Amino acid sequence: MIAKVLVVLGVVAAATADRRPSFSYGAPRAYSSEESFESYESGEAQYNFNYAVKHDPSGNDFGHQETRDGDDTQGSYYVQLPDGRLQTVNYFVDGDSGYIADVKYDGEARYPDSYESFESFESREAPRYAPPRRVYG
Repeated sequence: MIAKVLVVLGVVAAATADRRPSFSYGAPRAYSSEESFESYESGEAQYNFNYAVKHDPSGNDFGHQETRDGDDTQGSYYVQLPDGRLQTVNYFVDGDSGYIADVKYDGEARYPDSYESFESFESREAPRYAPPRRVYG
């Protein structure tokens, strides 16, 4: 008798259960060629920008400057390297020539006399875990 009641309750539960949500997407809207946007003529590209960052707590010191007038682009950027040198790159682009760069380094590379090695994460001994005990009930 209990089995019959459980079967009936299972059938009722399955019949009254909510359906899983289904997602569907409609067809995209048709493109109308009647809709048009005003076209405009664009002139030659012209801009000039520069920026610099000097943040002593983090040791960041770099900057960039660029000017463009049509196909003629020129600029420079610099970065203070960790070894103490200042790297400066002057570049220009004329038409389809691509970037032509002149890289210079000012100062001498300085390295510390001694190097303190720190323990890497990989060198730490990983804990060993035993497999779980099998429990049969």
